[in-house]
Order: sequence, then C-alpha cells, then structure tokens
Amino acid sequence: MITSSVALTRLHRHREQFPALANKAYFNYGGQGPMPQKAMDAISQTEAHIQRIGPFGYEVYRWSKPQVEAARAAIASELQVPTDTITLTENVTVGCNIAMWGIEWRAGDHILLSDCEHPGVIATAQEIGRRFATEVTTCPLKATLNEGDPVKVISEHLRPNTRLVVLSHVLWNTGQVLPLDKIAELCRNNHSALLIDAAQSVGLLPLNLTELGVDFYAFTGHKWLCGPAGAGGLYVRPEARESLKPTFIGYSGIVVDSQAQPVDWLPDGRRYEVSTIAYSLYVGLESAIAIHQQWGTSQERYEQICHNSEYLWRQLTALADVKCLRTSPPESGIVSFQLTNNQPQASAKLVQFLESQKILTRTIASPNCIRATVHYFTLESEIDQLIEAIESFCQTN
Repeated sequence: MITSSVALTRLHRHREQFPALANKAYFNYGGQGPMPQKAMDAISQTEAHIQRIGPFGYEVYRWSKPQVEAARAAIASELQVPTDTITLTENVTVGCNIAMWGIEWRAGDHILLSDCEHPGVIATAQEIGRRFATEVTTCPLKATLNEGDPVKVISEHLRPNTRLVVLSHVLWNTGQVLPLDKIAELCRNNHSALLIDAAQSVGLLPLNLTELGVDFYAFTGHKWLCGPAGAGGLYVRPEARESLKPTFIGYSGIVVDSQAQPVDWLPDGRRYEVSTIAYSLYVGLESAIAIHQQWGTSQERYEQICHNSEYLWRQLTALADVKCLRTSPPESGIVSFQLTNNQPQASAKLVQFLESQKILTRTIASPNCIRATVHYFTLESEIDQLIEAIESFCQTN
C-alpha cells in the first residue's frame, strides 16, 4: 500500500504521465480510462511514420506486422495466455458478437445471461433467439451482491440444452466479482460454453485465463488499461476454437494460395480478424500496458485498487445521506451508492453537480445509483474531495 512519502512521491510522478488527471478528480475508469502521454505520442508517431513510408506498400506491411504482434503479446501477458489465443477487436461488444454468432445454433438451444449484463450483450442474445428460435433467460445475480451464492444461482438456472452462458467477470453496475473458476467448472460439467464480458476486469483484476478455464473472454483496452478507444480483443480457449466459426470473414483471417484464393482459416486467434486494423491504436495500447507494468505487477495494482476502493467505501458509509450498494468493502475498483433522500433525478443531479466541481462520476440505471471507480493511482485526497462535494450537495438539496 502507498504509505511512505517516497511511495507517494513516486505515485505523483507516475500520475504526471496522464494529462487528464491534471485538472480534475477522475472516477470514471470503468467508462474510459485517461490515456498516458506516451500512448498518445505512440499513436501519433505511428500514424506519421506510416504516412512517410506508405501508407500502403510492402515496407508498411513489413514494419507494421511486428508492431501489431508486439501489442498482441502485451495483451496476452496481461491475461497470462498464449499469444495465439488472442484475436484483436475494436471493443468488448465486437468480441462478444464474434463468440455469440460463431456458435452453430439449433432451434431449442438455451442461452443463459445474468440480470446484470450490458444492453449490447442482451440485444445480441435476443436477436440470436429471434433468428434461430433459441430461448434466452436470465438468472438473478444482482441479489447475490451482499449475500447468496452466485454459483448456486447459476446452477439452478442451467438446463441440459444450455449451449452458452454469458456473464460479466466484474458486474458493471455493482462491482461484484464473480468466482469464474467455479462457474467455468459448472459450465464445463453441463457441456455449456462460457462467454465472459470482461469490460470491467481487464486492467483491474490479476488474471490467468488459462487457469480460469473460460471459453471466451471479450475485453477492451480503453477502460482500466487506459488505452485508446477502438482497441480491444477476444480470448478464445484453444479447445473451443475449432467449434467457433468466424463471424466476420476477411483477408486477415484466411490462408490463401498462390492465386490469392482462400483455402483455409488461420490456425490461431487471427482467424476471427478481418482486415485493415488501426495499427496505431494497438501500438498505443501496448504503450499504456507497459506504463502500468512499470508501476507494478497486476497483483500489486489490484491490491492498491482494493485499498483505494475500501477507503472510498468507508468514507461513503459514514455519510448520513448515502447508502452504498455493498455492505462490505468492495472487491473491485467499482463503488456504487445511492442517495437516501429519494428526490426525483437525485442521482443525475449529483453527478452533474460533481462534474461542475471537476469531479467525474456517472449514473447507473439499474439499480438506480451513482458509480465511482478508482484506479491504483487514485489519490486519497481525490477521494476526500469527492466526499466533501457529496456532503455539500446533500446539505443544499
């Protein structure tokens, strides 16, 4: 934990790499992380170099290919998986769509979601249900935030014909962390594939997807990794790869013969890629990952995140007009809370007031609450500033 003056000085120097932190107290890492200057420079320098030598030609291809593969390797190192299991995508939604549409659905198949999934995933499942006559149901994980066993709830809603279970590793509204190792085993025993929406976990939790045993893990680089929007990825477990057909098919994912005719799909995660990716964005993401890794290991970063979120949670629980959704310290960087005055649009008004004070949070619709997210480089002084602003708002509203 950051306790000594030396450690605090180091943290302040680390924060100087993130220009967005200079003029605000930022609590929206779960929405979009601020980019470090080196990542922004890497993007612009990459674009400039491509224009100097191309932008299209053999030299550009020879130069850009190792850049992209270095980014793929950096992502794989964060997830502790082989590099060839990573498919480069634009964001979580694209990754989820690749996994969900790549299954060869049959009428009567069952898809199970939780009641805390993102609207984009829900809409995809509903459209699959409409097109292929599959049934889509949800299990109530929201109620297990403070008591109850999410594994038991999921097991009670699995069916013999459940082809796919779709869950978030960290629930985006409440911050609950699901025990994926136990859930993966449960799904495996039921012969159900497991897709994880990892929007709120990559860059937050220490991960080893090989040990967790999930089939598909869709993530983005623009939230907790603080990379650019438009660069993300999908992990596909090697054993699940052969049965997952490409959703989008393009030149980047196929093997061609001497006449440039397609003869097969590539044997690794690239088979789900199409073509013409934004090289510079992945170079920027690689740079952002390197900056986090220079500060500490994923475990060290996670421990500091939990320290910061507990500090925020304890400060919030001490306020008379605030109720935290969790009744115990958070296990992620997400701290969601409600105002107890029940005034119309109270959450939205508070978020707007905070932003007028250069403090950025956000509202969540279900459950109706305010979400504040803290990273490993969040300062306790920033949290104190947030608490003082909430107190000020409550006293005048």
